[in-house]
Amino acid sequence: MSELRYCPIKNRWAIIAPERRLRPLEFLVPEAAGMPLSPEADPFAPGNEDHTTPEIFSLPTLDASTSSRWQVRVFANKFPALRVEGGVTREGVGLNDSVSGVGAHEVIVECPESAREMADFRVDEMLQVLKAWRARIVDLRKDTRLRYILIFKNRGSEAGASVTHAHSQLIATPIIPSVVAQELKSAREHFNRKERCLFCDLIHQELELGARVAIETASFVALTPYASALPFETWVLPRRHGHDFAAADDAELRGLAVILRDLLRRIRLLLEDPPYNLVLHTAPSPHPRPGHPDDWSTIDHDFHWHLELVPRISRRAGFEWGSGYTINPTAPEEAARHLKEADPDSGSGGG
Repeated sequence: MSELRYCPIKNRWAIIAPERRLRPLEFLVPEAAGMPLSPEADPFAPGNEDHTTPEIFSLPTLDASTSSRWQVRVFANKFPALRVEGGVTREGVGLNDSVSGVGAHEVIVECPESAREMADFRVDEMLQVLKAWRARIVDLRKDTRLRYILIFKNRGSEAGASVTHAHSQLIATPIIPSVVAQELKSAREHFNRKERCLFCDLIHQELELGARVAIETASFVALTPYASALPFETWVLPRRHGHDFAAADDAELRGLAVILRDLLRRIRLLLEDPPYNLVLHTAPSPHPRPGHPDDWSTIDHDFHWHLELVPRISRRAGFEWGSGYTINPTAPEEAARHLKEADPDSGSGGG
């Protein structure tokens, strides 16, 4: 069974998941060759539902002419990093810590077609994906064992995808991931000092300066962070303060669908369809933690949900691994300018 292990030297958690090594390697072959799977060989295609675990959730098709009954379909990962069965046990292993590998690992198939990608979606198709994300977060939060639900998308084999069919994933954990915990800590400390949201202050600053704003709409902003770790790293944030993605209404999700589609199409045009990772950072499950009664007392004021997109066009080397620093050869101001000038509708990129 999987296990979460903590390193007190690195101050980070790792999931040790031996079962993941059993994933079928044949799924990697078409991706590595740059070829999509045929519908017959595609385990996520309509008609092949029996190739996956039982369906957990779905949304009906938007196209009455298609043979698919679903537009978005969710099921448990056949080779999960964490499993829903069992209780959460915590123990010390010498100086280290271990937590039983309890959680959830789900696959969200984003469209019925085998050869389409998220950048190809219509706004209403993108909206269905976001609604599925919201629904799964709301449902899994009923489980008091789960403290955080992370939704992410790996697009391309170099970004970690093993199946080419457009999909995202969800992993729910009995601890809060270290990266998210640091964001929560920074946001709370800023609020305690200034009684303002750190992310709202960031949005206000970047809109005033303009140099790192890639796309701006009435309800969202896409910006390249001042200390971007990787080339063309881009954050998408709602302009209206909100700590919890699961509390976003349909109108707000539609606004997100519009800007996310636009961003993905610009990235595809500028960087020649790169692999990428897309991650949603939202509030943790609001269950009280033993010994920490005030943990979430200000979270609705101090945290701000957002998406983070990182094209995988550079690799970590020895210095990055050894130091924890990253070396980014593309200034965020330059990346924002290229993204702002890109016009995916005309087929020409920014100069």
